Amino acid sequence: MIDSQHYKQVLGAFPTGVTIVTALDEEDRVVGFTASAFSAVSMDPPLVLICPSLGSDSYPVIKRTGRFAVHILGHDQQSIAYRFAGKGRDKVEGVAWHRSAHGNAILDGATAYLECRLWEDYPGGDHAIVVGEVQSLWLGNDKLDPLLYCRGKMDKLPESLRLAAATA
Repeated sequence: MIDSQHYKQVLGAFPTGVTIVTALDEEDRVVGFTASAFSAVSMDPPLVLICPSLGSDSYPVIKRTGRFAVHILGHDQQSIAYRFAGKGRDKVEGVAWHRSAHGNAILDGATAYLECRLWEDYPGGDHAIVVGEVQSLWLGNDKLDPLLYCRGKMDKLPESLRLAAATA
């Protein structure tokens, strides 16, 4: 039997970026969650993968509406990441956002975002494995400074990686 706390510790040793996934419900209310489980799946067609909890407010909305947005957060958006990591429906209160032409809730200030339509979803234990087809995407300025997550902590890129990205 795998101990769940040890499992989290082992997975936490793998550094990832931090994203927020948002969707708009039928009353134009924003639902969303913080996710480090985000990955590219395919280039043609452009597909990405997210893994919402089956018990979340977001997963049923994504299934019903068939669309969602993935925001790659900047290092200065740690408080928003923690807000969306919690439970509750008022996560977007005080957070600037707008509705996109594709009907998605777009959080202002993200480093980048991808707007997706639901391609497929699969069972994944206590989470769903959701694959989205990218319909639209946006990347901010050239200064790569995303928010990273490792061992239960969030922080910015180390200086050496920021300098390497700036000269690439």
